[in-house]
Amino acid sequence: MTCGSKFKSGNCVADILREIADAQNNIANDCCDSSCEQSIANLLGETPVPTNLDTVPVLLYCKDCGPFKGYGAPIDNIGNVIGSFYFRVKKVDKDNCAILELLRDPSDSNTDPTSPVEQNTGNLEATDICITVNVDCFCHITCLPAISAL
Repeated sequence: MTCGSKFKSGNCVADILREIADAQNNIANDCCDSSCEQSIANLLGETPVPTNLDTVPVLLYCKDCGPFKGYGAPIDNIGNVIGSFYFRVKKVDKDNCAILELLRDPSDSNTDPTSPVEQNTGNLEATDICITVNVDCFCHITCLPAISAL
């Protein structure tokens, strides 16, 4: 499997995000050990790993800003804005607009981490908080190993 081999948009970050979204959506409710390709293969059950995996957490890097952090608030508590460097891809459209869901560890009391290493990742869960981004603004993607976040 090569970088975004299923899609050929000319934007490898967009292609990988599309591939992750497709793989996640296809699940019923010489590779590196930790890579986007490995996480997608684990998610699809192509390797001997637990079958309850449903999410490839991603960390994105802006062309000019370093690690990208998204912000949002739960629908029932607009006063509780939280930030996250880690996302679950929900969808990528033909114009490279992506819907990303913030992933957070519920035990992490730091609602606004200043770097990805400050954010707890031991038990990342979906938050139901989504943002829309232009994938063309990103130049780098890091995929964490596939997890069960839903």
